[in-house]
Amino acid sequence: MPTTERVRRSLLLASFTLLLVVGLTLPHAAAPDLGARGWAPGTLLPVTLSPALVTATLWTAYTLGAAALVLAVTGHGVRGRGLPRLVVGGLAVVAALTTPFGSGDHVSYAAYGRILALGDNPWLRSPNTWRGGTDPVVSRVEAPWTEEPSVYGPFASIVHALTSLGGGDNLRQTVWLWQLVVIAAWLTVRWCLRRMLPGHEGRVDVVWTANPLVFSVGVLGAHVDLLATALVVLAIWAAHRWAGLRGAALAGTFAALALSSKFTYAVVLLALLLAFRQRWFARAGVLLGSALVVGGALHVWAGPHVYDQIGRSSRAVALASPWRLLLEATGGGPTVRWVISVLAAVAAIGFALCLVRLVRPHRETTVAARALAWVVVLTGAYALAAPYSLPWYDVIVWAGLPAVSVATAAVVHLVLLARLWVMTMAYTPGRVLGMTPAVEDVTMTVRTNVAPVLLLAVWVWVLRSGVRAGSRPRPAGRPRGS
Repeated sequence: MPTTERVRRSLLLASFTLLLVVGLTLPHAAAPDLGARGWAPGTLLPVTLSPALVTATLWTAYTLGAAALVLAVTGHGVRGRGLPRLVVGGLAVVAALTTPFGSGDHVSYAAYGRILALGDNPWLRSPNTWRGGTDPVVSRVEAPWTEEPSVYGPFASIVHALTSLGGGDNLRQTVWLWQLVVIAAWLTVRWCLRRMLPGHEGRVDVVWTANPLVFSVGVLGAHVDLLATALVVLAIWAAHRWAGLRGAALAGTFAALALSSKFTYAVVLLALLLAFRQRWFARAGVLLGSALVVGGALHVWAGPHVYDQIGRSSRAVALASPWRLLLEATGGGPTVRWVISVLAAVAAIGFALCLVRLVRPHRETTVAARALAWVVVLTGAYALAAPYSLPWYDVIVWAGLPAVSVATAAVVHLVLLARLWVMTMAYTPGRVLGMTPAVEDVTMTVRTNVAPVLLLAVWVWVLRSGVRAGSRPRPAGRPRGS
């Protein structure tokens, strides 16, 4: 085994070990206390990590994981048949024994699911007002979300309600059932990718399965974005598995479920439209028709207030975003926020054009490979440009990256890795509670001062790389897009 590969595996082992330690210990600054375990798994490591220690542990794990990915990308270490099933199964089992960390979102999922399961409207009722704020599950929602109704779509809310029915009055039980859904989504993505990209199983496991950053923010963080990502990949798999109208109908159904989890995941429809070649009009019509029927039915059932929160938060600017520099330099205000939204839309188009030049989705490849490449272009551009973006928004980008050849587009992997690494570092430990003043000062400095500058440098890197890729002459006789 080459020395570089041994080093890469050692880095991965260390990174995964540190992440799992954080998930297996008692509640701390990165993981809220979920109360009595009930019949769900309890804490396996009866130790408590201080806010400083948990922050340092996560920063170290993310940096080691990013270094391992750099070695894989620069050394093209993405070949082979991939991880043994025993290793993947072991990761899934250990993940199911952890407590989610990195945010308190999973507590919000449980709360909104319980409100829906008990017959009320989570898109209208905020956790702190529901039943007087005394419910054993809903009352555990953490700041700053206690006064906010649900922002999640009807399908995700149905899944949350089902986990609430199973978990009952016990928050830990409810969250654990949700963790099983997330782990199943992670495994589903791997299963689909390996079938859509035969011969590239090693690439799938390097970029997706054994990616410590994706595993942490997606699986160990138990975010709904992983469920939506699995539905996107299932939509592409359906179009790949059945090339005719049947596949288009099933793809539209999965796409509707994805956009009914989080609306931004409607991007899969555009990716598939760009990927279709044969019988384009018929397949496009069936795809959009089935998505409209299924998605429309879900939204009619949920009522007109499903996406009220999106409207209210459309002008939000994240603390780690480069747009925050402009917001604070101008003093903020509604007009500035509107201008930032417009500029972000223009930037997203520019980033997409650069990523197209770097990725160059092949016309001659399968519909799955083309669609996944377009997912990388579209969601990568959105993640880079969006004024409000968080680390787990990148999960879908990495689900598409196995379709992009490292040999021809290494810079895409490195750019997106830089973006994800900066975001994971910026949003550690991730909660607004449980930190000492000293740790809060350090982490907020990274989030508000360091991260925006580093992400601005990533923007420059993307733009320069895209311009250079567009100016390079193609080899003689090589058709455009090949």
